[in-house]
Amino acid sequence: MKKRDTLWDLFQKKKIGRRDFLKACVALTSMMGLSTELIPQVIEAAEKKPLVPVIWLHGHECTGCDEAFIRSQSPLASDMILNMISLEDMEVLGAAAGEQLEHHAEETRKKYQGQYILMFEGAVPVAEDGIYCMVGGKPIIQTLKEFAKDAAFIIEVGSCAAWGGIQAARPNPTKSVAVSEVISGKPIVKVPGCPPIPEVLTGTIMHYVLFGQLPPVDNQGRPKQFFGNRIHDTCYRRPFFDSGMFVEKFDDIGSKAGWCLYKVGCRGPEAYNSCGNMRWWNGMSYPIQSGAPCVACAANNFWDNDPFYERLPNIPVPNTIANADKIGAVLAGVTTAGVVAHGVASIVQHKIHESKKLKSREGNAEVEPDRGQDGE
Repeated sequence: MKKRDTLWDLFQKKKIGRRDFLKACVALTSMMGLSTELIPQVIEAAEKKPLVPVIWLHGHECTGCDEAFIRSQSPLASDMILNMISLEDMEVLGAAAGEQLEHHAEETRKKYQGQYILMFEGAVPVAEDGIYCMVGGKPIIQTLKEFAKDAAFIIEVGSCAAWGGIQAARPNPTKSVAVSEVISGKPIVKVPGCPPIPEVLTGTIMHYVLFGQLPPVDNQGRPKQFFGNRIHDTCYRRPFFDSGMFVEKFDDIGSKAGWCLYKVGCRGPEAYNSCGNMRWWNGMSYPIQSGAPCVACAANNFWDNDPFYERLPNIPVPNTIANADKIGAVLAGVTTAGVVAHGVASIVQHKIHESKKLKSREGNAEVEPDRGQDGE
């Protein structure tokens, strides 16, 4: 079998210097959420570990996860695909199509048996023998089982693959389920999100590429470095929550001022993801920053929240014995009192000012000589 290149091999072939290689390793360490103390290990792995073959299959999905992935900025998706992994099969980015692409995927499966990463995007419909999602003339459930058998491990890409997704929403006529409900006996890592943050996905891949093992996962199978914090804990609007300053309606003054979105249905207090610290599109923004409450799109069954923006059960405000409603009511009363007080003060100041002007005019009239009608 032909020797596969390492990341350092590719840098040398492209005549990219050692300094740039080291910079790339530092960036990868940060992107994977690792301590800077591990930079030497990352450099060593990048010098010695061969690039990992990847097969990316699609089930019941909308291609949103692909669209997110190709917008990864750290690293760029182009660098990931061309320099950091060996992407052997992916329908969206494949140079070939149809029978040629299906043939190449099958050849890759045999050639790299037990060595490739299987990335699966979308839910798996199991109703009526899987006829609701046919790819290459076969139900996707059949293809998934064939490729999962020879994979090193599986990444469930997005909430559809991880939990069943929108396709599994009530009443779920296609009986769509998560990959893990169909496949057993294989290591599986969940990277949920609708879609997942691009850098979370690339970071999970690169952890295996560089260290040859899966990243540490939580009790739901998600990488800890990306799903270890609640959105609530990293949200820049958190101080407004702690102060009891809440948006009550999407068009009120609190909404315009950027207050906490908890009362209009934000799921931040129960949602685990990296949106608050990594954000999207190279740190540009994320839903809460744009004024939309978090819907916990990386959580199971988020699609069946009804109504969608119904607030969570009341959550106590830190460092107080009150809850969000009581704090909000007090704040509203203080705000109203402040407005009234400001209005009363303005009226008083206006009256004082008018009184001073009147006295000044009267004083001038007393000292000015009376010139008569002709001014003489």
